Amino acid sequence: MSTSLRRTLYLFLLLPLIERGCCPGHGHEAKAAEAEKLAALPVIVNEDFEAGADRWQPTDPKAWKLVDSRHGKAYSLFQQSKYQPPHRSPLNIALLKDIAVSDLVLEADVLSTIKDYGHRDMCVIFGYQDRAHFYYVHFGKQADDHANQIFIVDGAARKKISTRSTAGTPWDDKWHHVKLTRDAETGAIAVYFDDVATPVMTAADKTFVAGRVGLGSFDDIGDWDNVVLRGKRLPLPPAAESDQAK
Repeated sequence: MSTSLRRTLYLFLLLPLIERGCCPGHGHEAKAAEAEKLAALPVIVNEDFEAGADRWQPTDPKAWKLVDSRHGKAYSLFQQSKYQPPHRSPLNIALLKDIAVSDLVLEADVLSTIKDYGHRDMCVIFGYQDRAHFYYVHFGKQADDHANQIFIVDGAARKKISTRSTAGTPWDDKWHHVKLTRDAETGAIAVYFDDVATPVMTAADKTFVAGRVGLGSFDDIGDWDNVVLRGKRLPLPPAAESDQAK
């Protein structure tokens, strides 16, 4: 698919959302400009794991492995990581190496492999500065102030920043598609689950302008595949560069 066709399709999906006022922003024109800006972002990573997972940095490499999946390989978080974060936040994280973005569109396929229970979850990490400073999306089976929300970790235990969410993420034993968009200038964050036209979570925050992105879970297991990151690439924050070397 050509770049112009991808951009047209992306705008086609976002325009109904814009007209309903579902995206954070200030008026129709601002929302339209935001959608167009995100649609124009170049592809930075297109990862299907067929060549391995060398570009990823897990909190515990022994908790992750490549597995045979429906269409080839997938990156599997198959056991709990032996990792203790400095503050209450996800334990199981695999970050992209050497890449930091401000504006971004991140899409991926995900399969939850844990036995069903109330807080069954998977997570997407973004704006990562270091182990104590980042954002993450928690796709939780049942929502509360600590589940199925957008969170910030800012030198303290995670704090909910979502302004909109749902009653929960309908996990089952099938693959699902997730998408995250972030406009660094306005702070607008939107999260999608399967339906890429209507967000299931929204937030607005400008604490971290740019940072690394990653995949994982708070304390469950699951598989990831077909990760596409589009974004505005910036140098790694000094703290993130130092953390990457650990």
